[in-house]
Amino acid sequence: MITENESVKLIFGLKIRSLRQQKSLSYQQLSEQTRLAVSYLHDIENGKKYPKADKILILAKALGVDYDYLVSLTGDKKLQPLIDLISTDFINVIPWEHFGLQPAGMLELFTNTPDKITTFISTLVKISRAYHLSRDNFYTTALRSYQDLYNNYFEDLEASSRSFRESLKTRSQGAFTAAQLEVLLEERFDIRTDRRKMGAIGSLATLRSYFSLSKRTLFLNKQLSPAQEAFLLARELGFQALDISLRPYETMLRHASSFDLLLNNFRASYFAASLLVPEAQLAEHIKHISGSLKWDGKAWLSLLDTYNITPEMLMQRLTNVLPHHFGIDQLFFLRMSSQDGGHYEITKELHLSQLHNPHANLANEHYCRRWMAISLMEQGPETGKPRKTKGPLIGAQISHYWQTQNRYLCITIAKPQSKQGNDMVSVTLGLMLDKPMLQLMRFVNDPAIATRTVNTTCERCPISDCKERAAPPLHIIQAQREAETTAGLDQLEQ
Repeated sequence: MITENESVKLIFGLKIRSLRQQKSLSYQQLSEQTRLAVSYLHDIENGKKYPKADKILILAKALGVDYDYLVSLTGDKKLQPLIDLISTDFINVIPWEHFGLQPAGMLELFTNTPDKITTFISTLVKISRAYHLSRDNFYTTALRSYQDLYNNYFEDLEASSRSFRESLKTRSQGAFTAAQLEVLLEERFDIRTDRRKMGAIGSLATLRSYFSLSKRTLFLNKQLSPAQEAFLLARELGFQALDISLRPYETMLRHASSFDLLLNNFRASYFAASLLVPEAQLAEHIKHISGSLKWDGKAWLSLLDTYNITPEMLMQRLTNVLPHHFGIDQLFFLRMSSQDGGHYEITKELHLSQLHNPHANLANEHYCRRWMAISLMEQGPETGKPRKTKGPLIGAQISHYWQTQNRYLCITIAKPQSKQGNDMVSVTLGLMLDKPMLQLMRFVNDPAIATRTVNTTCERCPISDCKERAAPPLHIIQAQREAETTAGLDQLEQ
């Protein structure tokens, strides 16, 4: 976190560095002109020192500018974007320390080529405005990058949950029920659970839980499934066991005021997943299911009952265990939702090792209907008709991305979003077909698993005979028109 006083120092140092470089002065030359120590000048430029008025006058004279220019919070055209960055709270949005960076060090790098860097920053700001990217968008993206940095495996959290489970002794075996977790919350942390009061307040119908610090009470929505309850209770155990004070109190973060708040929410959720699904036990289950030469969707779904967890938690937990235990780190996770039977949206995504082909699109385009994530949701209940099944649907598919070498085994689980509505939600784990993956997933060559050529969105897809197309290939058509224009201009030169 950069304070206002630190911002003033950084801006002043930025100006001194820029002016010194414009005049091609070394530290030693400027030191000789001003009689200020080289080390002192270096500290000024790096935002560590702010000189008194008499020294500012000396610097202004040596650098050929007015005193007022040096102490103001404005600069020339090349510096202004950087000054704006420092002056606003945007610089505090960036979780520098979590990526091993320091703001002053980054600014020193920026000022080596200020005209190019500031143009780049200005471009990013304009893009964020055009697509209405918020602070929450930035925090969420930064968190996903943070997970990727550590291969989405955090040994300290695994150890904490393992230690907690072992401390339970006789109750440490098997899946936890919501009732057991509720007892643990009260016995260990004097926190009670209330399933009645939240349901009586209409405006809280879509909220799953809320923790009242003053009442030491976890309020739960009575519409939750047993697996959803278990996760929320385990997550509260995570907040308490990890002694996290900076935290959200609602289930879903509506607005993240800081990256640390979002990160702490993730840490408590990771603890919960690790507590409910011990890594060693899940690794053994994966070995057993993956060793079969035939795809067995029921075996994967059985893990939901084995651990009393939701499909999303299972897929998320696989992104922790597969890289660490089996070296399978070329993977992605997608959560998608359907609304009104036709609009599909990616509501969460994670990419490990690289940016994989399927990804969120903010241009309101139509995602490829050949994705297992969508085709399985389309098998769900039709609007206005009763459901044929109450349980989740599961499917597997080899997705070959158009005109690339990238092929993924996609395992998808889809289910209704709520007990009453017909809108669906799906979670997909995509595993790139590389050597570690092929060695583990023996069933990948099962003929029952269909292979389909897919793309990202219909608007950018050139596949001409696609029966599932939901929108015309607008970007392809535009590219063809531009190619025709170029050909026509070439004719003029002949």
